[in-house]
Amino acid sequence: MFSFADELGPTRIIHVHGASIGLRAVLVVDNVAVGPAIGGLRMAPDVSTEECVRLARAMTFKNAAAGLAHGGGKVVLYGDPRMPREGKERLIRGLACALGDVRDYIFGPDMGTDETCMAWIKDEIGRSVGLPRELGGIPLDQIGATGWGVTHAAEVAVPYCNFELAGARMVIQGYGAVGRHAAHFLAQKGAIVVGVADSGGTLVDQAGIDLALLDDLKTKGKSVVDYPRGEKAGRDAVVDVECEIWIPAARPDVVREDNVARLKTRLVIQGANIPFTRAAEGYLHQKGVLCVPDFIANAGGVICAAVEYAGGNQAMALDAIATKVRENTRAVLEAAAEHGQLPREAAIELATARVTKAMSLRRWGAF
Repeated sequence: MFSFADELGPTRIIHVHGASIGLRAVLVVDNVAVGPAIGGLRMAPDVSTEECVRLARAMTFKNAAAGLAHGGGKVVLYGDPRMPREGKERLIRGLACALGDVRDYIFGPDMGTDETCMAWIKDEIGRSVGLPRELGGIPLDQIGATGWGVTHAAEVAVPYCNFELAGARMVIQGYGAVGRHAAHFLAQKGAIVVGVADSGGTLVDQAGIDLALLDDLKTKGKSVVDYPRGEKAGRDAVVDVECEIWIPAARPDVVREDNVARLKTRLVIQGANIPFTRAAEGYLHQKGVLCVPDFIANAGGVICAAVEYAGGNQAMALDAIATKVRENTRAVLEAAAEHGQLPREAAIELATARVTKAMSLRRWGAF
């Protein structure tokens, strides 16, 4: 585990094993110098400790860059999120109880979990965010908090790419909670969705995809490839769809050294966490493609969670997301342009400076 360690963290890595219920999970608390960690609970069959460490660090940077009084952490839970509700609830409640004494981590929703899952955790240990409205929460997936932030990042970034948002072609890789809302918000500003992908495949329609019709299909449990018009292909074909704005909103490392050359876009707004490898981002930078990094562009969800945790309401959350994401996107892109850096390098410098300043004020630094 110490092979993952550096000067910022992680402060602890906890493996959770409950054989009687088939529970296997990992918690990584990365750095809590700024405050207790907020980070999502991700559920998938193929998660790993390494993925959890990387995601926890992304949360440290994301929370610091957003100016939140929270550090970074993450939990990954091994399992199929589409399993019967009874089994899923048993696993999540068991996980919550196993981690109930870890007071410097606050659960939030992530891929494979939602506000209902957060309600189960709240019931067990009294510590989660992203709760249903009925429990006083701000349901961030329902209001599209992360997609709202992605939209504001895109608005700030587009002028750096010398094209107009109105009429720009847009592709969404991962038409789920984040991607769907980002598509709708940006379409309202004139962008045209020409490609979407989910686990079932890729849909391409250069005439523009009817998002209302697509949402109706997804609500019925169908895939984007069940859309009645357009061209259909495998899910990896989404990388090949030409556009002005490409938004990854699903799994980590979807664009890598072996497929980045296929990407034909001018602007990438990272709606997912760690969706590109560093080498892929470096390649695009050399080609003049602007990439707004994940922990700047997709901070809307955790900003919403922090507002909820502090007792705020939905209107306060949306205002905070718009303000913070726009300010941070502009600061990062200006710094990157001034110093000839990758935007990620500029963003890491900004976030690291805030974390190390907080560490300097603590007796033990990172915890």
